This record gives sequence, structure tokens and C-alpha cells, in this order.
Amino acid sequence: MKPLFAQIPALIHGCDYNPEQWLDAPDVLDADIRLMKEAGMNTMTLGVFSWVTLEPEEGKFNFAWLREIMDRLYEAGIYTILATPTAARPAWLDEKYPEAMRVNAQGIRAHHGVRHNFCPSSPKFRMRAESIIRALGAEFKDHPGVILWHINNEIGGECWCEFCRARFTAFLKDKYQTIDHLNKQWWTAFWSHTYNNFEQIEPPWRNGETTIHGLNLDWKRFITWNFTDYVRFESDILRDIAPHLPQTNNYMHLYPGLDYHKFSEIIDIISWDSYPVWENDKETYFQTAMDPSFDHAVMRGLKPTKPFMLMESVPSYVNWHPYNRAKKPGTHLLSAVQAIASGADSVQYFQWRASRGSFEQYHGAVLTHSGKTNTRAFQDVKALSDTMNDLKEIVGSVVASSAAVLFDWDNRWAIKDAKVLSDNTKNYEDTCRKWYTAAMTQGISADVISPLANFEDYKLVIIPMMYMIKPGFAQRVKNYVTSGGVAVMTYFSGWVNENTLCHLGGFPAEGLSEVFGLEAVEIDTLYPGQTNHAQFAQNHFKVMDYAEILDVGAAQVLASYTDDFYQQSPAVTRHDFGKGTAIYVGCRMEDAGNEYLLRLAASHANVRCMKIPSGVEYHERHGDAQYAFYINWNETAVTVHDCKPGVDLITKKSVDTSFEISGKSVAVIKAT
Repeated sequence: MKPLFAQIPALIHGCDYNPEQWLDAPDVLDADIRLMKEAGMNTMTLGVFSWVTLEPEEGKFNFAWLREIMDRLYEAGIYTILATPTAARPAWLDEKYPEAMRVNAQGIRAHHGVRHNFCPSSPKFRMRAESIIRALGAEFKDHPGVILWHINNEIGGECWCEFCRARFTAFLKDKYQTIDHLNKQWWTAFWSHTYNNFEQIEPPWRNGETTIHGLNLDWKRFITWNFTDYVRFESDILRDIAPHLPQTNNYMHLYPGLDYHKFSEIIDIISWDSYPVWENDKETYFQTAMDPSFDHAVMRGLKPTKPFMLMESVPSYVNWHPYNRAKKPGTHLLSAVQAIASGADSVQYFQWRASRGSFEQYHGAVLTHSGKTNTRAFQDVKALSDTMNDLKEIVGSVVASSAAVLFDWDNRWAIKDAKVLSDNTKNYEDTCRKWYTAAMTQGISADVISPLANFEDYKLVIIPMMYMIKPGFAQRVKNYVTSGGVAVMTYFSGWVNENTLCHLGGFPAEGLSEVFGLEAVEIDTLYPGQTNHAQFAQNHFKVMDYAEILDVGAAQVLASYTDDFYQQSPAVTRHDFGKGTAIYVGCRMEDAGNEYLLRLAASHANVRCMKIPSGVEYHERHGDAQYAFYINWNETAVTVHDCKPGVDLITKKSVDTSFEISGKSVAVIKAT
């Protein structure tokens, strides 16, 4: 097992550090490094928002302060993740090069300010970005403390300027080649929207053309393509200067505006920023925890052969949630270990020291405005360092999953835009999360992967709401099931092609009807107060939101509807196809129904289910040994059964096939 960085054969524990805010307070900077060591920090991320301090005037660089900080950190055994400072522009740049500022969907150019604010197409912005990146790279490429380049920061948003429009036109020409082909794929004869040439096509302005689904989808794809091209632009510069240093770009949650599968083709290490809404009044800890757990699985699935990094989190509270509650005792430990259990080899924070002023002055930090170490945040971070030291032998190991949930950004965009079902209850992301959680309740830590990824090695594949079927996908599912795999697919699957044209000949299309042994002939959209039920042989479960009416051919009926005009018609089916099994779920069932069906599917797939107590999250990491993580989100102790004997790396105690785990605590069992 190899660590992410040869210099740090341990789990990464660090922060976003902004010393440029304190250059006039040397006593603060002196205290920082001493307290970082006390807290157990081994990395700091520098330079993220430092452009104006690094280049106070165009072409006049000031790196002395940064070198001094990096030298002092390195002397203290703390390594640097060095960011390109392009995430927020200096005022002098916008004053001289206003084209660097974005244009919004109404065609209005932004004023200077905020962040996520650069035009990725602007030649002048790229010119200035290349200048600062090359200067920064030349200055620090050989610094012994630098272990990773951090490209930009939380890239997001979109620009509608003349440069972006020109690139969009070129993007469409490259994809469709001829305007006739584009018109056919976008179905522009409807409402007389046919284009005569590519130059007539405008982005989907808020006061313009927003009714062509193919246009809307290709604009979303273009935004990803354009920002991916920008990340590649920065990446190529850095690889030219310092090819020995790996690169990352920190992602945001399940950010709706960018397809992270595309970004991940460029960078070396996946990292993301996690800020769940802990301590809310709507759900249990376990329910809240399933949100970041799913997101961790998405990030893990982007590069499954190596650990990812939790680049940002917070030990206390944020400043931008609707209600900014503090983490209660124990929550920070559990949320941090959850990331590690899910495949992260780091826990990092925004930020080290709380800013004295401006927008994020009240965003939680390891060191609060008091500068004291007796705060709960500091002590929780310090205690976590001890726990991470206990877990250092897992470094470089990866999560090994026998099941996968398929999740796709293109499909997500297409579902949201489609004028069908109900805009209030489509909930594609939530549906994928629920199937992931259903697997988790059975002790199955599923990966979350793209439908374009290799899923043939998984025993069980779950395909929720795969409305869009891309070329070759249906054949891959057919091959997968024929070869012995178990596929679970839900309602609203196989309706359109990659450009949102409906398939002809019935749903699910492209041969999936053959695999699942049925045809979905109609779908009923229920109001929030309306329900049906799916009756299995000995169980029945509530159905809400959506119920498909199925024409079953070769499939076996597992459950039927109990109500409405489709009473007693099939709701859930099973079809033995080749050496495998295809299960079709024609309705949205309550959580207990999903869990029941997952147990059934797992038995067909020979995937081991475990008796996991309610409220406990389970993961495994594999390397030189096997490590089982149990995270008890309950306030009270529970007894875990059906586990493999081993040694708890935290308590150092041996455990048998059953053991008790205290409320809001974790156990990490190394199998013996």
C-alpha cells in the first residue's frame, strides 16, 4: 500500500491556511505554527485566495512572504499543498481586463467581486493566469515542502459572454458536424425551431430559447467541457514546470453544474469539500450521515484504485447554512472517520484560523478568534489527530465493494429538464441516495459510479431512474446479466437517447426490455397525499410518487399493486436471463421496500448481507489487511453481530464475532 505522498506515510490532517491576512501580525504567525504542531497538523493548503498579495500590481510579484511561511512550516514538519490563486481575481485585473468578468444568463456583465467569478474562455484572463502560475511554479517547484498542486478552488458557475458563445458554437460543430444532424437530434421541427446554420444557435438565455431539451443539455455539457478545458490549461502549465508534483481540484458536494467524471480525467488525486447539515431537526444522525456517505462514494468512484482527499470540512459550524448549528460532542470524530472509512486518506478543514473580517469571518475554524486552545473545536481536532495516528496503517488501502449504484450527471440534467412526471418529486439524486442507503442497511458499502465506468466486476448493480440510455450501455447491461451479474433497474429508465430523443418501440429501450422481460407501457404520477402498495408474497410496502404499469412477458412477478385501476398488475419483477438475474422495480417504494428488495437481490448475487444494527454505518478497506469500520450514529450503545474477529485499532482490544460499541463512537477492526 502506497501513501498519497511519500513524504507523509500517515493520514493527512491539515487546513486551508491564509497567512496573507496576518502579515502585519507576526505574533499571530509565530503562534500559528506552534499551535498547528500541538493540534497534530501535517499539511497546510496555501495560496488559494492570495492572488493580490502575490501579485499586487500586474507583473510585479511578491513571493517572499509565502516562501518564508513555507520554509517555517517545512522546518516544523508541516508540508504545503500549493494552490494556484486564480479562484478570485484582483481589482487591478478587472479594471484593466473587464472581459475576465463573467456575463450572466440575461447578458449582463458582472462587476468586480465575490469568487467563482472568472470567464474560462477569456484570452486576457488566461494570459494573466498563466503569468502568475508560471511565476509561482518557477519559484516553488523545487521547494521540499510542496507535495501537491491545488488547481483553482471549487470551480463552478457559468459564463455567457461572446467568447463562451463562440466556443459553444465550435463545440456544437465538432459534435454534430452538420446542422441537419443537429436539427434531427434536437427535434427542432417542433414549434418551427429549425436552424439554418450553427451561427444562429444561441445559448439558452433566460429570456430566449429554453424549450429545446437538446440545446439545454448540450449547454450543460459545454459548461463542463469549457471548465474542463480551463483546468487542463492550468494543469498543462504545472506539468510543464513541475511534472513530478501531482495535482488536484477540490469538488463541491454533488455540484449540479459540472460533470465531475470529466474533470477527473485530468487531475491525479480526487478531493472534495464536505459540509453536511448536521444537528438538524428533520432527521436522525444516521439519515444525515447518508448524505456525505453517498458523496464520498461518488468521489471514491471517480478514481477507485487510490484513496481520495477530504480537502475541506469544519470542526464546528459553517456560516452559510440556513441555520448554522455547532457540531455536538462526538459528531466531528464520527464525520471524520466516516470519510476515512469511505476511502479518504485525509481530513482537512477550511480553515486554520478564523478570519477577522469579511464574508467568512464566522465560518468555523480550528482556531477561533480567541486564539486559545481550550475551545471544543481545537480539542476535537487534537483528539482526532490521535485517532488518525491509531489508524495510520490503513494508509493507501482502498474500499472494496461488491455492489455499485450507477449515477450520471447527463441523466440528472435530462431528468430535471424533462416535462414529465412532477418537477416536485422526480428527485433523481435522492432516489440514488435511497438505494445506496438501502444497501448500507444490509452492510453493503456500495460504490457509486458512472454508467460509462466498468461495472462488469461487481456482483450487483443498481440502476435507478436511468432515463437516458447512452450508446452501448444497454448492450453492456445485457452482457453483464448474461454473464451472471444481478441488475436492479427502476421505473423511468430507458426512455431517451443521449440527446433526449425518445426511443421508439417501447420502454425500456435498446434491448433492455428483453433483459428485464417486460415493457413499461404507462406511468402514473401520484400526488403527495396519494399512495398505493406493492404486495409481495409475505410483505407489502407503500408506493408513492410513481407507479408504472407493466406488460410482463417472460419475467416472474414478485409484487403486484393493491389499488387503483392497475390493481393486481405487476409492480416488481424478476427475470432470469443467461446466467444472471434482472430485477425491475416499477414503482417508488418506501425505504423498507427497497431494503427488502436489496436483500433479495443480494442473495441472488451471492453478496454477503450483514446484521447491521439500525443507525450503524459499515465500510471495509482492503490493503495488506482487511479493516472493518463501524460508525455508531446512535446516542446509545448497540451490539454488533456477524463480524469478523480481529483487533480494534482504536481501543487495541481483541473482538470476537460480536461486540458492543458505545453511542456516537467508532470501531475499526483489523481482521485476524
